[in-house]
Amino acid sequence: MASITGFVGTGLFSSGAFAPTRKPGNDKRTVKVRAESINPEIRKSEEKVVDSVDLTQLSKPITPYCRCWRSKTFPLCDGSHVKHNKATGDNVGPLLLKKQ
Repeated sequence: MASITGFVGTGLFSSGAFAPTRKPGNDKRTVKVRAESINPEIRKSEEKVVDSVDLTQLSKPITPYCRCWRSKTFPLCDGSHVKHNKATGDNVGPLLLKKQ
């Protein structure tokens, strides 16, 4: 589960919608599924939010992109994940794009 969380960051796994838990007296893990929105307010009028960037055109050596959907500068990361992680116990961080 940890490798999926790190890779999928922007999806259901990062919001805690899928949370591995242990049943009392049982060593088997279960997955709880909650029906809730991950994206609180970003470009809700669009059917699907998709952004792309040509890596050769990056102006900085490293550019952080938001994966928590809380950034006020979306799609760029503004560090909002720090507050989100403290409030929810989540561990989401930015996607770092490196200039080639």
